[in-house]
Amino acid sequence: MSHHTINEDRSFKHILEELREHLPYSIFSVVVGIIILGILTFSAEVFGSKDISGPSRELFHVFHPIHLLFSAAATTAMFWRYEKKVLKAIIIGFIGSVGICGISDIYIPYISGSLMGVKMHLHVCIVEHPGLIMPFVVAGLFAGLMVPDTTRKSTIFSHAAHILVSSMASIFYLISFGLTEWVHLVGLVFIYTVLAVMIPCCVSDIVFPLLLTKKSTIKK
Repeated sequence: MSHHTINEDRSFKHILEELREHLPYSIFSVVVGIIILGILTFSAEVFGSKDISGPSRELFHVFHPIHLLFSAAATTAMFWRYEKKVLKAIIIGFIGSVGICGISDIYIPYISGSLMGVKMHLHVCIVEHPGLIMPFVVAGLFAGLMVPDTTRKSTIFSHAAHILVSSMASIFYLISFGLTEWVHLVGLVFIYTVLAVMIPCCVSDIVFPLLLTKKSTIKK
């Protein structure tokens, strides 16, 4: 087996290990998000209102930029842990947060709502509200660069927080832009949200930065 193949094998195993360690955060964070949505829905009905799309939209515009902050921090920190190149780390952190995790908050919920038979509205925050998004992304990039090399738990913590706010953003996008009657579809909401969180966010936090890191810097 060639040295190149051995390095690729170790990188693949390292990525699988990171994904396995972060999987529980994804599942439990989605459950917490659904519980919070249930409380919000119940409270709205108690006060005589069944339309929670307005409050959900406001909450989406809180959780979405915070999600991007944690995403930028986690992605940048993961790359910075293995390769100390500032410009490359910033570019990877920006693409990993705004690009890949925009899929989690917006595009997968949009497609999921459509698959559930709901007429969804496509709302892309970075295009419509760049002034709302960019300060959080910049702060996340800076935070990721400041993570101490010896603090491995910091990447896990930022990823866990990222997963929680990602779950909230994805769920509130569904409710804000189409799926107002969600309770009878809670099972599908759970499955789609886990996919919306796990696939893009773990790709941005873990797979994306590790694949762009020099293979020689990733140890077994």
